[in-house]
Amino acid sequence: MASKVSLATIRRAEGTDGLPNMTAANADTLRRTLEAAGVEFIPQNGGGDGVRMRRAEG
Repeated sequence: MASKVSLATIRRAEGTDGLPNMTAANADTLRRTLEAAGVEFIPQNGGGDGVRMRRAEG
């Protein structure tokens, strides 16, 4: 895994409603790993927070 966060930690977080049950350091690591892979975190826009793939430049 690119993030080096354990699979058990990721599965536990995915099974949680609301904020994930993980340390701030693990959450930050996962976010940075996803952003490096092209995922863009977007703020609430009437439909809630979300993610999308970053648009290709050019």
